[in-house]
Amino acid sequence: MELRRVVVTGLGALTPIGNTKDDYWNALVEGKSGAAPITYFDTEKFKTKFACELKNFVATDFIDRKLASRMDKFTQYAMVASDEAIADAKLDLDSVDKLRVGVIWGAGIGGLETFQEEVLNYAKGDGSPRFNPFFIPKMIADIAPGNISIKHGFMGPNYTTVSACASSANAMIDALNYIRLGYCDVVVTGGSEAAVTIAGMGGFNAMHALSTRNESPETASRPFDATRDGFVLGEGAGAIILEEYEHAKARGAKIYAELLGGGLSSDAYHMTAPHPDGIGVMAVMKNCLENAGLNPEDVDHINTHGTSTPLGDVAELKAITEVFGEHAKTMNINSTKSMTGHLLGAAGAIEAIASILAIEHGVVPPTINHSVVDENIDPELNLTLNKAQKRDVKVVMSNTFGFGGHNACVLFKKLD
Repeated sequence: MELRRVVVTGLGALTPIGNTKDDYWNALVEGKSGAAPITYFDTEKFKTKFACELKNFVATDFIDRKLASRMDKFTQYAMVASDEAIADAKLDLDSVDKLRVGVIWGAGIGGLETFQEEVLNYAKGDGSPRFNPFFIPKMIADIAPGNISIKHGFMGPNYTTVSACASSANAMIDALNYIRLGYCDVVVTGGSEAAVTIAGMGGFNAMHALSTRNESPETASRPFDATRDGFVLGEGAGAIILEEYEHAKARGAKIYAELLGGGLSSDAYHMTAPHPDGIGVMAVMKNCLENAGLNPEDVDHINTHGTSTPLGDVAELKAITEVFGEHAKTMNINSTKSMTGHLLGAAGAIEAIASILAIEHGVVPPTINHSVVDENIDPELNLTLNKAQKRDVKVVMSNTFGFGGHNACVLFKKLD
């Protein structure tokens, strides 16, 4: 069967460096870091005392106070970002066929703070099982798309993809396929995460996954730098409206880019470490190119997973060199996590938005905080270090990889 074309018609972002998609983009181009000392709880006894928190965000500025109290932060973030994306797409909610509008969302963890607080409250009590009646509905990862659909009446496919840090890219690929195959005209997709909590920081510290650069938080996320010592935890949400091309054209929608394809693979190697030979990463990029009907030399820019971990950054760049060959040296490669930190299940969504806006504006955001060359990284690769670079970006790839060996990759193209 002939697959339908899928385009991007709306964007929404709630990130540590900007609470709207425009503010987010401007901060990316400026090379602004979102890392700072944690304000949510006392970090005196923690190895890592900083993260990329949202700034000046008050949920009740956007959501009714009573309703907000029944949502974990990750759902609040999802509601705000998706509302922005829906408004940006100028969807007429009175005329759109809501049976053919889906919500497919990504979250790696879900309501971690809710779970943490309910357990702590129980531990402080007398052993009686006194739990908030909204404990379970606030915690479960699928509640974010559920709430989005309830608010707007969207009655198409509705669920959450959970594949750790690949979750929201997974969601986008599912959304792409539902529209391609004719089951939906529009899908609200993306992801959200709110893991800057006692349990989140403590858990990742126990794994030795986080940077401990407490003396200089704003420079701690330093992908590809020889002195990198782990990722910086972030939070927030990204929302993307995907729409069937003819449906979008018929209503005169602004089209940011076309989502040409997506790829999935597994490392099948280790719970948390990347495959040292990058086999799974090579496979996912090849799968994505094939799915999109493109050749390696068609790609202008790759927004890497680039978490700022000693093993992961090198493995990904080696895989890129293997897949793209000499063309790898002509592309712009970057990691926007150097600015936003790692949003876990929401990473794929906000990085896809950065990729789409790179196409629209003809600018590749920088990889900031680079100062020491890593001898294990090919010096001929253009890692877009420390300063944004102008470029006519026609095709961009965005990579996301998750604990458990989950790999997901998406490709966006400037509309012909």
